[in-house]
Amino acid sequence: MAFVEKKLPADAPVAAKALNWVDARFPLSKLWYEQWGRYYAPKNFNFWYIFGSLAMLVLVIQIVTGIFLVMHYKPDANLAFASVEYIMRDVPWGWLVRYMHSTGASAFFIIIYLHMTKALLYGSYRKPRELLWLFGVAIFLCLMGEAFFGYLLPWGQMSYWGAQVIVNLFGAIPFIGPDLSLWIRGDYVVSDATLNRFFAFHVIAIPLVLLGLVAAHLIALHEVGSNNPDGIEVKDNLGPDGHPLDAIPSHPYYTVHDIFGVVVFLTIFSAVIFFAPEMGGYFLEYNNFIPADSLKTPPHIAPVWYFTPYYSILRATTSQFVYVLMAGVAGYVALIMLKTRLRSVIKMAVAVIALVAIAGMFIFDAKLWGVVLMGVSVMILAAMPWLDHSPVKSIRYRPSWHKYVYIVFGIAFVVLGYLGILPPTDTRTLVAQICTFIYFGFFLLMPWWSVAGTFKPVPNRVTFQPH
Repeated sequence: MAFVEKKLPADAPVAAKALNWVDARFPLSKLWYEQWGRYYAPKNFNFWYIFGSLAMLVLVIQIVTGIFLVMHYKPDANLAFASVEYIMRDVPWGWLVRYMHSTGASAFFIIIYLHMTKALLYGSYRKPRELLWLFGVAIFLCLMGEAFFGYLLPWGQMSYWGAQVIVNLFGAIPFIGPDLSLWIRGDYVVSDATLNRFFAFHVIAIPLVLLGLVAAHLIALHEVGSNNPDGIEVKDNLGPDGHPLDAIPSHPYYTVHDIFGVVVFLTIFSAVIFFAPEMGGYFLEYNNFIPADSLKTPPHIAPVWYFTPYYSILRATTSQFVYVLMAGVAGYVALIMLKTRLRSVIKMAVAVIALVAIAGMFIFDAKLWGVVLMGVSVMILAAMPWLDHSPVKSIRYRPSWHKYVYIVFGIAFVVLGYLGILPPTDTRTLVAQICTFIYFGFFLLMPWWSVAGTFKPVPNRVTFQPH
């Protein structure tokens, strides 16, 4: 294809000439129009659809503040804590950058959890958006890894001992566990070697993967189009101009929509930074303001709040709970055998896997199965597109009692998160075990409860009331 540069009038603005020069050599305007300016999105978006843009904003905040923190941070076990104190006390505006980064980490997970809630409510993981959802789950896993590796860097008491506990969990894996833990730490205990490799992963490795996944997520989104609160494919109703009848250009309509959301978010974000950056010990634990001491264990070790639901599942898996787990596995296999139309070969494979798992529960201790359940509790999200068999996508057109299923699941998740912060007791462990069953039951029983009840008729066009 021959090189063509658009001819502009001699009196054209300098900015227009500069943009024309760039467009002839790089598809800048084309990218803008395809990815946002002329990207048609459903016209019935509500406030739930603000969190994707907010996640992008917080990602930028984390990258920019992280760059400035790295300029002064020392990834050395003898200097790390002091360098953080130096940033807080002596670097001009260093306290602000550090608090923006620490508050941004919690804000990121709050936004991501709300973004995923929207997907659950409106079926944004259903066909044709399965790959979009898988990219989103991969982003969530990357964020968890990024937060975990970054949590050690301040080299405070909770950072040090939290890393020690989490890395030691890998030691529960049969045969390779001890060597794997040693490889992750780079030493027999959390030490300078651990800090250096965690720093490398937090600053370089995971952010590169994260940026690639975010790009893939956006490309997949704009390829299949955005979902909407009605769960209707707007591309099924095209106008004479080839654009969906129930969609509008993202710019300027959703540009204004997102700017409003950004202003509200930044107001709350700033209030937290300036008035409650520790958020009562949930965003920044008080023990993390004490230098790491390998000879003094904190009275209670708990991860940051956004990990606590999964940590609570880990702690709930006691030796007694494993017997209940065996019964649950046996019951679930019986349900598959009796209530599904899967091929005999698949049913046989499920039965064999279940028998192996039950036998493994007799052989290996509860700690291993706690680690397994903690991992599965996150990975099961990836199976959502194939677990939900509902004939409609949006909760608007599902049976009314489905809403209570979501509410119970949400309450169980929050309770698990709260219990993960507290020291364990017999009562708290029992409640966590009940919530663990509710958590997994929501997903594993979804093929049945998602099709039960009387569904409301789905309209052919999206429903929309102008504000």
